[in-house]
Amino acid sequence: MTWLGDAARLRRDRRPAVLITQIGVRGHAPREAGAKMIASADGEFGTIGGGNLELTAIARARAMIHDGVTVPETLTLRLNDKARAEHGRQCCGGEVVIVLEPLPVVPAVAIFGIGHVGLELARILSRQDIELHLTDSRPEQITAAAQLEPGEATVHLRHSMLPESILEELPAGTHVLIMTHDHAEDFNLCDQALRTPGLGSIGLIGSSAKWSRFRTLLTDSGHEAEAIRTIQSPIGLSTLVGKHPATIAVSVAADLLTRFPISVPGEHS
Repeated sequence: MTWLGDAARLRRDRRPAVLITQIGVRGHAPREAGAKMIASADGEFGTIGGGNLELTAIARARAMIHDGVTVPETLTLRLNDKARAEHGRQCCGGEVVIVLEPLPVVPAVAIFGIGHVGLELARILSRQDIELHLTDSRPEQITAAAQLEPGEATVHLRHSMLPESILEELPAGTHVLIMTHDHAEDFNLCDQALRTPGLGSIGLIGSSAKWSRFRTLLTDSGHEAEAIRTIQSPIGLSTLVGKHPATIAVSVAADLLTRFPISVPGEHS
């Protein structure tokens, strides 16, 4: 399998990894410039030549994964018997430059209800590098979502008459947005979301009056007040108001994006 295939599989499995590329060679080295491999926390795919060179790169890649590093780094390694080598000596006589590019697990978002606001929100979020799960109990809304222009996101479409059953199938850390056409459906999703461990943020569209009623119903269903407070309602930025579906979608998307990890540019090492 090529490194592209390995990267795609790791992304599907939601396993963070680092792409290691040998970008420069002076003198003799085990592999040519352009050689690539991938290291995950518990596996290696491909090779840049083995020995101390490769083991050093893998060790740094795993440290980056452990520390959550999101920006690329470079390493320059000398391959001679005078160079310090933690993993043994390589006496090829050359020098190589390696770039390590993080392949992090991308955020996941689940929208329940692909109506006017949901469809506008899906349109915005489809341009982000995320996993986007779109679920509706109405088949025609899933058909409409399937017509969205392809973007950066990996989109998963689900038609389900029991959308709350999808919650336990979502990846860990998924941000959940509840905005169906039916308040009873919304409530069932809120109730089940609070019973589903490992989710990220939970947001419910609607007025403060709707949320007041839902809080009472959730309390009556046995949920603790602390758990109920983890649901955000209304959703979106309080500073961006308006009732047009596109405006609401922009507000919700902007608020959601603040919850995603931010890559801060820095100097390569």
